[in-house]
Amino acid sequence: MKAEQLLGTVRELKPVIAKRAAECERLRRLPDETFRDFQEAGLFRWFQPRSLGGDEGDPLSFYQAQMEIGEVCGSSAWVLGVLGVHVWQMGLFCEEARREVWGDDRSAQISSALAPQGKVERAPGGYRLSGQWSFSSGCDHAPWVVLGGVIREEGMPPTNTAFLLPREDYKIIDTWFVCGLAGTGSKDILVEDAFVPEHRACHRFYDVQPSNPRPLYRLPFGCVFRSGIAAPAIGAARGALATFIEQTRSRLAGYDKSPIADDPFAQAAIGEGAADVHGSRERFEAAWRDMWARIESGQQPPMELRRRIALNCVQSVESALRLVTRLFALSGGRAIFLDNPIQRVWRDVNAMRHHAMNNADKVTRMYGRYGLDPNAAPLDPGDGLV
Repeated sequence: MKAEQLLGTVRELKPVIAKRAAECERLRRLPDETFRDFQEAGLFRWFQPRSLGGDEGDPLSFYQAQMEIGEVCGSSAWVLGVLGVHVWQMGLFCEEARREVWGDDRSAQISSALAPQGKVERAPGGYRLSGQWSFSSGCDHAPWVVLGGVIREEGMPPTNTAFLLPREDYKIIDTWFVCGLAGTGSKDILVEDAFVPEHRACHRFYDVQPSNPRPLYRLPFGCVFRSGIAAPAIGAARGALATFIEQTRSRLAGYDKSPIADDPFAQAAIGEGAADVHGSRERFEAAWRDMWARIESGQQPPMELRRRIALNCVQSVESALRLVTRLFALSGGRAIFLDNPIQRVWRDVNAMRHHAMNNADKVTRMYGRYGLDPNAAPLDPGDGLV
């Protein structure tokens, strides 16, 4: 599938995704019909290796697809991104692990919970995992999960590792009762002394793999993952702006019935909001075009570009949050009713901002620190996750 086909297919799906947005929130997970639409449209195959039926497509086209879906349903765009990114992450695992996931079912999906919340112990031929991991978006639709853990061995530095487990080795615990991104089904994963063979462990997955034979999988994990949870916010902001414009055209003031469309504050919010959304998207896309051109030509992406992508991501989420908060405040009393989509967008973007990798304070500090001194020592473990 070409990029034009990908985006065309997504735009055709948008009306039905919009109609299901309230149901997605009520179910607290992606509706089965939406998941099936994404599967049948080939959206999850975009990052899949060609050798296993995928497209190995360019990253920016996928993020643009997320933005389109994000205009009508933040939760659906979030799940598309998270599951799609872990299809990409499988390209970092060994061939034996990939064949185990996709050998019999090339449409199998992988959810995740990458914060190292559980216990990892070395065992003959692999590792034993126990514990409870939180925030596994889309886990109801995935027969596999990738869990983050740290291997600690005497005399060796700690090793961040991603462990791949099949559904029979874990339980899904329904903890997902939330006010924003309710439709993502980001439930907990419970593991009770499960064995993970060595071939299903991906060590130092945060590091770039310059020797990977396929350019797509030489991308930095931090850039790929961050972008997948920032793109929905750019789309959500654009969707909120479109909703606000549509509603404002016909709204009348409650006291004197004057047209809200004549309100200079509403007009200014639309103009400034359009500039913010356009600016966020342009910066996001320009940096990714630069990144992909370098990767395709065999170059190592410079740290400045990797940090710039991280900065663009968090600033896009911050910009989206400011805009939807402003539009929500200007939308009048009817905005607080649950059948008004603008309140759902406001809640969803607030929830997006709460993801650890969307923490703008840490990332802007990090960018400024290395801008002043490129050789500065990291202040936070997240400084290297770019």
